[in-house]
Amino acid sequence: MANEVTIPLLPCASIDEVAEFYVMLGFTVTYRQYRPNEYLSVRREEINLHFFGIPGFDVTSSYSSCLIQAEDPRELYEAFAAGMRAVYGQVLLSGIPRMTRPRRDGFLLVDPGGNWVRVVPAVRERQEPGRNGLSRALTNAVTLAGSHGAERQALKILEGALVREVHASEEERASALEFREELLERLNLHR
Repeated sequence: MANEVTIPLLPCASIDEVAEFYVMLGFTVTYRQYRPNEYLSVRREEINLHFFGIPGFDVTSSYSSCLIQAEDPRELYEAFAAGMRAVYGQVLLSGIPRMTRPRRDGFLLVDPGGNWVRVVPAVRERQEPGRNGLSRALTNAVTLAGSHGAERQALKILEGALVREVHASEEERASALEFREELLERLNLHR
């Protein structure tokens, strides 16, 4: 068989709150149902997301996640960021909802339903086998902060690697410093 389509079905406490959030990001509501069960579908170009409401759902303990493969995750990030800035005056970096800054491997969006929407490049770049310690530390820090909410531990790993890895390229150092700034902002520790 060919041309199958898979659409994530994600839980939330309020389909109205989720609808408002995704419309802010440039999605269109394609279907909304309140009875007998709450249900919502949204679409932006080829991205389709569907949600079902669960009364009393605790969004802070949600494990729901999906992956969006995009040709240019940075372009999608900029569109989402523009919507957030228009409504909130800033890109939300912590709490629920939130969105991380883009990196080579994409970015993370956590919606009001507590769903983790990971946006990654459609064709992943091959990792060089001899990546240095700073690149590995950055990857580990992004994973710790994004997937585990361990921003302090991520900051500690990243700052240690920035001191140790004096031979890292300017590009690697700039990426690490950019993520360090994001972590400081998320932790309210501007130095």
